[in-house]
Amino acid sequence: MEKMRLGKSDLMVTRVGFGGIPIQRLNEEGAVAVVKRCLDHGINFIDTANAYSTSEACIGKAIAGRRDGLIIATKSTARNHEGITKHLDNSLKQLGTDYIDLYQFHAVSDFKSLDMVLDPKGPMAVLGEAKKAGKIRHIGITSHQIDVAKKAVESGRFETIMFPFNFVNDEAATELLPLCREHDVGFIDMKPLAGGMIADATIAFKFLFQYRDVATIPGIEKVEEIDQIVGILNGPLDLTEWDRAEMRKLQEQLGTRFCHRCDYCQPCKEGIAISSVMTFPSFVARLPEDQLFGFWGALFEPAAKCNKCGECEERCPYHLPIRDLMEEYYDLYEKKKKAYKEKMAAK
Repeated sequence: MEKMRLGKSDLMVTRVGFGGIPIQRLNEEGAVAVVKRCLDHGINFIDTANAYSTSEACIGKAIAGRRDGLIIATKSTARNHEGITKHLDNSLKQLGTDYIDLYQFHAVSDFKSLDMVLDPKGPMAVLGEAKKAGKIRHIGITSHQIDVAKKAVESGRFETIMFPFNFVNDEAATELLPLCREHDVGFIDMKPLAGGMIADATIAFKFLFQYRDVATIPGIEKVEEIDQIVGILNGPLDLTEWDRAEMRKLQEQLGTRFCHRCDYCQPCKEGIAISSVMTFPSFVARLPEDQLFGFWGALFEPAAKCNKCGECEERCPYHLPIRDLMEEYYDLYEKKKKAYKEKMAAK
């Protein structure tokens, strides 16, 4: 499979990588089989995270005996010395490797968090020492907020950045990618299917494959999915007029209901994490049932107290009906939680 240089890291990664979120849904045997199928296709870029429950352990079993030539990336949400040290050690153990090619600060989507990871006395110091010790080789960052991502790139402290990019959520094309090229920061694309909002994989990946300096890491749950994506990469990549018409149609359809996670709606006086609540349906499609309620419960508790002041909608550049959508997604959350409790009680 064709490889590309991942910015100043000089890592040569396949244009299609493996995103490790969805295999949490599978048992170990199924998860290992999916990862091995990706390796059989020649994919050498494997991305996961400490937060993805069983993902690292299953990947570790899948790559056993095949580590050479692979680019392994993982992440930590920790923002202090103790937390990131614990996460790094755990990742090395779960992945069954003595080094990680790309270690990333996970989900840095506000300026306070960015300042924390950039603090030379903070977690960055731990990664600096880990790099000297050979435990990690390169340092990256992931974000969902465009202004934070741009500042991270401009800081010169990161070799890669991971950011959502697809034909619906395409702000990175004009605002972030040019900056990455200027600073030679490798761009890793997450959410190539807009968190499950784009059903037509052919159009989604034909769009992304126009960008030859973008590495995309679709979350893969079934061997058929990676077979399809590799088939798209090996086929004609030019977007047809029909493709472009379908893209415009979906952009129009999602334009009034699709949260771009820009967070311009913040701050909320009630402390509601609006963009997180707004993306709940995509997580329903991707995460195991048992992971939908603890974390999300903490998010939906304040959402249930929304006083419908409407300030968030006034600030939203996409004019989303945020109040209606949050109410709809809260109902979805309650419905899913009730069904899961009934399912567990019946066992």
